[in-house]
Amino acid sequence: MPPNELIRILIVDDHPVVRAGLTSMLGTQPALFVVGSASTGQEALCMLDKFSVDVAIVDLRMPGMNGVEVIDAIKRRGPLRRIIVLTNFETDEDIYRAVQAGAHAYLLKDTSQQEIVEAIHLVHANKRHFPPQIAARLAERVARSPLTPREHQILQMLAKGLTNKEIGRVLGISENTARNHVNSIIEKLQVSDRTEAATTAIHQGLISLGDS
Repeated sequence: MPPNELIRILIVDDHPVVRAGLTSMLGTQPALFVVGSASTGQEALCMLDKFSVDVAIVDLRMPGMNGVEVIDAIKRRGPLRRIIVLTNFETDEDIYRAVQAGAHAYLLKDTSQQEIVEAIHLVHANKRHFPPQIAARLAERVARSPLTPREHQILQMLAKGLTNKEIGRVLGISENTARNHVNSIIEKLQVSDRTEAATTAIHQGLISLGDS
């Protein structure tokens, strides 16, 4: 196949085994050509300045720039570039943030070779690809009312076990105002109490135990 008819692919993943495996696997496909692989977001952006890329396959968890930041930067450099997320993570928030940033497909790393190749062809044809379980999680997340930045902040405090009075003291607001924020969080997450709100938020990827 002439080079100008190949789908040119950039792989962005901080694990060398993953990069090597994808390069080898996709290299067996006659219509695909891996132009390069990058271990960081910054390295990927440098490659985009040097090579013509049609589809980028991007991991979400990487040192320095995370996957969502990489996706956003790639989209700003060229709107015609298509992006596939390939990751081990499938929380509602991971999926939602990736799609909001501009991902056209979202796959897990245990996805079959056939489905990965199909996804590349679909996104290159200006279509999207989300497996059923990913599409269901995305639909659930979109249906929920988004938390405000202040509610995210309070949710992190709930996960640490702070009371309404302690939250109010930290944020410089009244205990009653803190309670209203907590009630709003409980309603938006569709849970029964503050403890379930914290555990649900962690499970959905809204916060992590390492958040400050």
